[in-house]
Amino acid sequence: MVSQGMVSLTKSLCTMTPRVRLKNPNMLQKLKTGSCNFRFRNLRVLCTTKLSQWEPSPFIHASAEEAADIVLDKTANVFESIVSESAEEEKVDMSAQQRTNSQVQVLKWPIWLLGPSVLLTSGMAPTLWLPLSSVFLGSNVVSLLSLIGLDCIFNLGATLFLLMADSCARPKDPSQSCNSKPPFSYKFWNMFSLIIGFLVPMLLLFGSQSGLLASLQPQIPFLSSAVILFPYFILLAVQTLTEILTWHWQSPVWLVTPVVYEAYRILQLMRGLTLSAEVNAPVWVVHMLRGLVSWWVLILGMQLMRVAWFAGFASRTTTGQQPQSVASK
Repeated sequence: MVSQGMVSLTKSLCTMTPRVRLKNPNMLQKLKTGSCNFRFRNLRVLCTTKLSQWEPSPFIHASAEEAADIVLDKTANVFESIVSESAEEEKVDMSAQQRTNSQVQVLKWPIWLLGPSVLLTSGMAPTLWLPLSSVFLGSNVVSLLSLIGLDCIFNLGATLFLLMADSCARPKDPSQSCNSKPPFSYKFWNMFSLIIGFLVPMLLLFGSQSGLLASLQPQIPFLSSAVILFPYFILLAVQTLTEILTWHWQSPVWLVTPVVYEAYRILQLMRGLTLSAEVNAPVWVVHMLRGLVSWWVLILGMQLMRVAWFAGFASRTTTGQQPQSVASK
């Protein structure tokens, strides 16, 4: 009888639903409206369960090593997915960048022919093939302006040529910076040659006009000296300004700029020798022009030697960097 009573009591407890007993009956109305804040200190909750009081609840036990392996596997999978996604993005960026660089290189190919053609058309063609009689009409202002106009055409062509050369010398990747700085000795020598080329004819003309140099006689008229030497002085000023700008902008064409202007200056001085016969210039003026031609031929040769040295220096630098890159890999 006792055992049957215990069994019936256990069944009744297990089949009961949870009930909440409140001391205050008004609390139920407040719960429905949601305006009641209370503590669950005096609540009595009876919970039904299918298990008896003496049966333990089922738990799944796992060792620490198995749990750690599961966490590490999931973490490794997450990192592998992130790395693979970043690698795919880098491949896409590299392919797009290579396509852009190839397009830029295709656009640069015509510049290799266009740049020298502009330099030849603007500078050498008028000086070599244009008859001097069509430009020089005597020792007057019109002839002076005509000669200055020819030099201005060359200056425009030289500027376009240097811009095209700068575009070709830049790196293939537009995002890479190109900072080319000439050494101080190069700057000093270029400024020295320009100053000497400007001061020597200026002092000779001043000494002849003032009578300080008695050997520089007879004097040359002002318009005749302007026709012969004024375009020469203008080209010196333009070259100085261009070189200073290339140094300031750190353009890779700083090595080519003096070669372009000095080659044309030799033709300009040879034209001055022809004009000296037209204006009946004194003998000392002819000797001065010959000395200037010799001076600038010497300077041009030194510039070409510097270009050859720089090419050898660049090749030594690249060969020295290759073993380091191989060792780093």
